Amino acid sequence: MQKRRIAIADVAFETLLFNRRALFAFGFILLCFGILIANLYNLQVLRYEEYSTRADGNRIKLVPLSPNRGMIFDRRGTLLAENAPVHSIELVPEQVPDLAATVEQIAAIIEITPEQKADFFKEVKAQRRFKSIALKELLTEQEVARLAVHLHKLKGVTLEARLTRHYPYGDLLTHGLGYIGKINDKEFKQIEENGQSPNYAATRDIGKIGIEKYYEAQLHGTVGFQEVEVNNRGRVIRTLREQPAVSGDDLYLTLDLGLQLKAQEALGENRGAIVALDPRTGGILAFYSNPSYDPNLFVHGISGKNYRMLLNSPDRPLVNRMTQGVYPPASTVKPLMAVAGLEAGIVTEHTRVPDPGFYRLPKVSRPWRDHIKWGHGYVDVYTGIIKSCDTYFYDLAYKMGVDRISDFMQKAGYGHLSGIDIGEETSGLMPSREWKKVRRKQNWGPGDTINIGIGQGYWQSTPLQIALTTSTLINDGARITPRLGESFRNAEQQTSLLKPLEQVIEVINPQNWAIAREAMYRTVQEGGTAHGAFIGVPYTAGGKTGTAQVINIAAGVKYKASNISERHRDNALFVGYAPHDKPEIVISVIVENVASGGGGTNAAPVARQLMDYYFSPQYNEPQLPDRATVQKMQAERAAAMMVREQRYAEEAAREKAAKELAAQKTSESKAAPPVAPAPANTEVSSDNVPARSQPQNAAPVIDTPEPEDLPAPQLDEEGQQQGQQQNSGNNATGTQSGGRL
Repeated sequence: MQKRRIAIADVAFETLLFNRRALFAFGFILLCFGILIANLYNLQVLRYEEYSTRADGNRIKLVPLSPNRGMIFDRRGTLLAENAPVHSIELVPEQVPDLAATVEQIAAIIEITPEQKADFFKEVKAQRRFKSIALKELLTEQEVARLAVHLHKLKGVTLEARLTRHYPYGDLLTHGLGYIGKINDKEFKQIEENGQSPNYAATRDIGKIGIEKYYEAQLHGTVGFQEVEVNNRGRVIRTLREQPAVSGDDLYLTLDLGLQLKAQEALGENRGAIVALDPRTGGILAFYSNPSYDPNLFVHGISGKNYRMLLNSPDRPLVNRMTQGVYPPASTVKPLMAVAGLEAGIVTEHTRVPDPGFYRLPKVSRPWRDHIKWGHGYVDVYTGIIKSCDTYFYDLAYKMGVDRISDFMQKAGYGHLSGIDIGEETSGLMPSREWKKVRRKQNWGPGDTINIGIGQGYWQSTPLQIALTTSTLINDGARITPRLGESFRNAEQQTSLLKPLEQVIEVINPQNWAIAREAMYRTVQEGGTAHGAFIGVPYTAGGKTGTAQVINIAAGVKYKASNISERHRDNALFVGYAPHDKPEIVISVIVENVASGGGGTNAAPVARQLMDYYFSPQYNEPQLPDRATVQKMQAERAAAMMVREQRYAEEAAREKAAKELAAQKTSESKAAPPVAPAPANTEVSSDNVPARSQPQNAAPVIDTPEPEDLPAPQLDEEGQQQGQQQNSGNNATGTQSGGRL
């Protein structure tokens, strides 16, 4: 039997092995603790501020506070644009599990139209997902109550109450005040580029047009914020700190609401425009374009149907006729033409020109007729203005030449932006030799010159320009800058927005201004073209009538409104001022497409009504309608507009059907086989003649182009007319071989 061997332990080796393992373990533990301590140092010391901020970000949130928009008042303190409370149902897309399903849940509680749904999802795509987006605004009390009951089941959905813009006088002031609307992508990018995005963090609306847009920065105010503590579900636990928003400054306008109401009443259902201003300061007293529209429709997003109706209406209510409507100024330019002629030495106060009822250029047989076919006899500068004698000004313009006329009228204000504090303005057109060469690729002819001598031809102006240039005449060559805004006011200060006069025309003989004003004064007296409208006035006034022809009428053809399409009839103009010795008010009136008469019959009586109101005790103690009456008036005008638009749609449908029928008949006629001529001495039976819708030699149906498509008038060097003109503005305007009052 073999003996078992006894193993002898190697104590030294085992001790060494143990020590090595213990040392390795201890080192590993020290390394782990070192890493832990280093991380703790990094987190608690080095990156303390970063993680503290992130922790606070989870616990503390900044909630932007929207500033109240500054309110707008008229010159007497009547509120024209206010902030009214409204409720809306809003969703935060990133907090809603299923956006489409949630919208359908809300639609089951309150009425949500397909258009509102489409607009909402379009907004979702355009905005950031953490921003709250309104599904429906202007909720009724019943809708708010129904939603409040179900709100706990709708995650990410809130009922919001906020102040939004409201215009209590509706369409009365739209083209002056403008309106606000939701910020679109283009506007948002512009805000970011200007570095203003923080100030719009809580703002959804921005000024779109008019005063609201021009003075957006002052009206908007400064954003505020709340620093609130929230729990892990995002609910607010408490408010830690608050910096209130600073409201926008209140804006006081130069507009007088009573005079504005009178302007609306005086213009009635006629298409046209009225501008009344103070020639001493440039303050706009009345600013009305008809037809107009309710700006409240745009504040919360106008429906597609309503917008298409406004956009496609032949009455063009969206156009601000005071600053965007371009018309030939017609005879309203004659006082300034007289000053230019006197100053140039072409005529004197006593120069007399024979007027046989027409005017002929040298070596041109075609006459330019006066509005009175038997003429005015011998005419001086006074009679030329008082009786609105075209022949006198044909001759004056021909002798002056286009260069001197254009230069003088541009200094007075034609062909330039006025500087009014709204953005919607066109400069009109003061034609010149260079303009025609560049734009028309043609030389300027003497026929062009005599046409602009009576404010016709290529000349285009706005009603505001006519008022401003007349103010320049009143102020002896000093031009005013028109202003709707009078001053901004807050708790601390008042900032005036009016600008001083600017001398733009220096004359050799200042008496020339007085001659033109004296002629305008006599125009409203007995025998003048505006006399009938100003019989019995208790104040002194001056003025000038005008009639702008919309389409060209051939020489020898008498104008008769009943034979012309309504929108091709004459426009009636008047510009006047009062009192004569120290003018306080200038009024420019345009009435489009009048059925009969001219400026003295249609436009001057409108100005008379405004002047009567201005100089009456009621102007200083106005009796304004209450809100219920205003709302009733708005509803009546809106209903009348709907009736007109329906009539326009029916007329358009009938015209389209008639054109299609005529085209069909023409097509059938062309497609019919030719009829062979009957043999000689052969009796032709009616049974052998093929049926056709019209005679074989019938003229083709021609689709007459709209006014905008007609060519502009061209006159060659001998003054022969080659075409006819239509206006590119809100109403067709044109060139005429002779003018009327």
